[in-house]
Amino acid sequence: MAWIRIDQTGTELKDESEVRAFLDRYNIRYERWPLEDRVSPDASPEEILEAYAPEIERLKEAGGYTTADVVAITPETPGLKELIVKFGQEHTHSEDEIRFTLQGSGVFYINPETDPVFAIYVEAGDLLGVPAGARHWFLLCEDHHIRCIRLFQDPSGWIAHYVDHPTHSTFMPVCWGPQYVPPETIDRKKLSLE
Repeated sequence: MAWIRIDQTGTELKDESEVRAFLDRYNIRYERWPLEDRVSPDASPEEILEAYAPEIERLKEAGGYTTADVVAITPETPGLKELIVKFGQEHTHSEDEIRFTLQGSGVFYINPETDPVFAIYVEAGDLLGVPAGARHWFLLCEDHHIRCIRLFQDPSGWIAHYVDHPTHSTFMPVCWGPQYVPPETIDRKKLSLE
């Protein structure tokens, strides 16, 4: 289940209703979708999209999304280091970024500009929708593994618009969640894939 951390205030939200209420203030969609008895997260993209067709169709109708796909990132993904750098730079999109996590975990950082930056840890079963225009960046957890369903309004996919004077460089690139590791104990060399 999603967690929220606000480093500036030391706030952590772990209760689902608190997480949902907090994200609603920023128009960030949060849902929990079932995992058990639906489909193996290792199934083919076609099988996964078929298994989650009711949820996908509901979102398509509500948000004007035209297409969905399944993406997987693993330590063996070609160009992984470049992807991590790309995802980890503060940016916006001209459409919503909708992801349902099937496997793995990661952290979305949201910069609402008028409030402190907050981080949203997502894991299998979490659907998160970052609204168009929201300043954000994304970090994979240390195992560099995530598999997601993504929805798009534009079939060509999201285009990142990198922001002037980004905030991401002032935040420690660390994933946290059930196995949170304090930043001071992180091996920075391992994080950079060197």
